[in-house]
Formats: sequence, structure tokens, C-alpha cells
Amino acid sequence: MPRGSRKSRTLRRIHVKTPKHNKLVYAKRKPHKAKCNMCGKVLHGVASVRPYKMAKLSKTEKRPERPYAGMLCSACVRLKIKSEI
Repeated sequence: MPRGSRKSRTLRRIHVKTPKHNKLVYAKRKPHKAKCNMCGKVLHGVASVRPYKMAKLSKTEKRPERPYAGMLCSACVRLKIKSEI
């Protein structure tokens, strides 16, 4: 039986083949890709890594250099800027 902390589905179960037998390994799940708040499209140029890795990235690697970067896709930014004018 796995111990209590490993019963949670927050951890991913991976079967690793070893020379003797299959070994069960528990790993954290990959984070989801960032999505646009208006249209829901996947944001390009935004890193999808765990928070401890995100802290080590430089500012320009985390998100693009434009207004609403990391929140809206480029098409929605265009629409928003046009509507403000």
C-alpha cells in the first residue's frame, strides 16, 4: 500500500521499467499552459513551469514584452487598445 501522502491524485504515477521489475514512481504533474483571459487561446512566449523554476527565469523569459503580457494574447491586446482609443 502506498503511504497516505501518495494516495492523492495530485501526484502522477509513472511506471519505470528497471532490469528486475517495473517500479512505481510518484512525480508532480506538469503545470497547464497559460491561456488568454478573453478568448482562451494558449499564450505563446509564456513559460509553463513550476513556481520554483519560474523564480529562476529572467523577466523576459517569463512573458513577452508588451502591454497585458501573460494575461491576453496579441490579438486581444490589439482589440483592447483599439477600443480604448
